Amino acid sequence: MNVISWRNTADAFLKELLHYNFIEYLSATQDGRIRPIQPTVNTLDTLAGWLMAHLHTLDSLDGANCLATFLERPDAPARVQPLVADGLISSSPLREPKQTFSLFSWLNNGGVVMDWLISGVDPDHAGLAQIPTGIVSIGDFAKWLKLSRTHLARKLRDAEDLGSVGWLGQRGHSVMWVSGDFYQEYMTAQAVKLAIIDAAFETGLPPAAAGDCSISSRAGSVRIPQRGMRKRDMLSLQVCRCLRGTCSERNPHEKNL
Repeated sequence: MNVISWRNTADAFLKELLHYNFIEYLSATQDGRIRPIQPTVNTLDTLAGWLMAHLHTLDSLDGANCLATFLERPDAPARVQPLVADGLISSSPLREPKQTFSLFSWLNNGGVVMDWLISGVDPDHAGLAQIPTGIVSIGDFAKWLKLSRTHLARKLRDAEDLGSVGWLGQRGHSVMWVSGDFYQEYMTAQAVKLAIIDAAFETGLPPAAAGDCSISSRAGSVRIPQRGMRKRDMLSLQVCRCLRGTCSERNPHEKNL
């Protein structure tokens, strides 16, 4: 635990998880000094939904059947989730992201802020230096996300100073844009995350039982399958570049993921 946080920080985090019913204490044990904890039913349901959404995304890239396999195996969450958690925690690209992604990742609901910004991007505009989003009002944006308008505006201003976001017209009264570099940071993070989930699925539910569902990203290396350059293979290439620190070096013949 000390590797990723101070002991007091971890203790405070666990207490907050208890307060909001994400985890709960198990029944008393013989040793009164030990108080085991476990996720609540709602937490497990939410986690399963999160995994299902990402497995559906992976399946949509090449028509595999990972989601169906996951749903058929009652033990699938217990087999896959710990491996996903270990992969996310040990991933340098995710733990130490680039400047703009890092800026928002420290904001409460920062991931959702980025999701909203990027979800409003028209894929046909993804190659622009300044990519329009669907955001016009900071106030409405903050209200949708249930965030402090002041705090959100401050973070957006910091992102503006980095040249990562801006406005096509008057600030706060026109369409917000995100930079091509910020867009690429976000897409790279998603690619790395999907590769980690994919590898966890292959390990937790081996191919013999789960079918052909993996791009086989393991321990910082990615194997490119020998079966033609499909969309999922392009994801592998994207992750390879990120792990080498060359995410911005795109092949001009590649399309956005």
